[in-house]
Amino acid sequence: MAKEKETKKNVHEVVIKIEGAEWNKALDKVFAKKQKTAKVDGFRAGKVPRDIYEKNFGKESLYFDAADDLLQVAYVKAIEESNLIPAVQPGVDLKSINENGVEFVFNIITKPEVTVKNYKGLNIKPEEVKVTDEEINHELGHLLERYTELTTKEEGKVEEGEIAVIDFEGFKDGVAFEGGKGENYSLEIGSNTFIPGFEEQVKGMAIGEEKDLNLTFPEDYGAKDLAGADVVFKVKVNEIKQKVARELDEEFFEDLGMEGIDSEESLKNSIKDSIKAQKEMDAENAYVDRILEAVAKNVEVDIPQEMVDEEVERLMGRFAEQMKMQGISLDLYYQFTGSSEKELKANMEKEAYNNVLYRLMLEEIMTLEKIEVTEEEAEKEAEALAEKYQMDKKEFLAQFGGIDMIQYDLEIRKVMELLKELNK
Repeated sequence: MAKEKETKKNVHEVVIKIEGAEWNKALDKVFAKKQKTAKVDGFRAGKVPRDIYEKNFGKESLYFDAADDLLQVAYVKAIEESNLIPAVQPGVDLKSINENGVEFVFNIITKPEVTVKNYKGLNIKPEEVKVTDEEINHELGHLLERYTELTTKEEGKVEEGEIAVIDFEGFKDGVAFEGGKGENYSLEIGSNTFIPGFEEQVKGMAIGEEKDLNLTFPEDYGAKDLAGADVVFKVKVNEIKQKVARELDEEFFEDLGMEGIDSEESLKNSIKDSIKAQKEMDAENAYVDRILEAVAKNVEVDIPQEMVDEEVERLMGRFAEQMKMQGISLDLYYQFTGSSEKELKANMEKEAYNNVLYRLMLEEIMTLEKIEVTEEEAEKEAEALAEKYQMDKKEFLAQFGGIDMIQYDLEIRKVMELLKELNK
């Protein structure tokens, strides 16, 4: 049987002891595995008797592997016998281990008590979304710029706003450094993509001209061996290209290739719709945030630090995936930003705390309002989402976390819709 005691609020210490036949079976299983590779003079591999093995290696050599094999069994027993529902992954310690058995101590943190004193009549309204002519024209300018055509400059020198196609190689103390070389690289003058002074010195060079650029890397440059270093870049201009501004003509609309867009008016209407949709999405997110912040001020809860720490780890995982999609590892991110894992986690602490607070708060309101989602509703939602993402339903559910997660997500969305209605 499990022995349980509450060491502090919401933290339960559950002791599980495994002994007798179950413990002996685990020891036998470990011995059978170790026997295959055990080397003892006078015996072939896999043929060492148990008593000889224990005499040479000691009984204790079997204990910890047996405990590892039984850990999951012990955890299941701890949950079933204590009837506790963990809010985070439980911690576990080994209390004792010997020839008679093993004792595990599970530290199970349960969901804290949540009191929502008020979540109605807070008078929070969504912001009205408007799109101005200035915003439309600004986006139209960006669109024209994206479709800018380039023409080769036959003669003359590199000027501001032009694109110099260059070969370059960087040297520190006369030795070429890693990552400092490029061929036929298109450098837009004025883009400030290279270190300070580089583009300024390329400006004024002629086609075919070669030049040594004496430069200094910034003190805070990501690569420590180059930070603050004096270097020389050998540069050759192979070609100069000029940007040719586009007009809102038939050729431009053909290049744009947007169905139904064949005039300035139709294009501006499309841009307006796009800006409005983005603004509405941003306004909706801000509206939800304001509701959550307002309701949270009326909540009493003592959130265990372990719940916040687990959420920080989730946010770290998400951030790592985002960086990976950009081709950047976390180590490279720390190098570029001059930060560390500890600092990044500290920056995520507030967001993590609020995420946990809002989740507990919404779950409590869900209970108070008796909000439920049937399995049938969840199945329909899963089918709709799988179709939306063009995935097999089983595959989608496996990635999403199962039908229970769909059900939970729908319940939280229902709570948010209710809060909007209750707080207009």
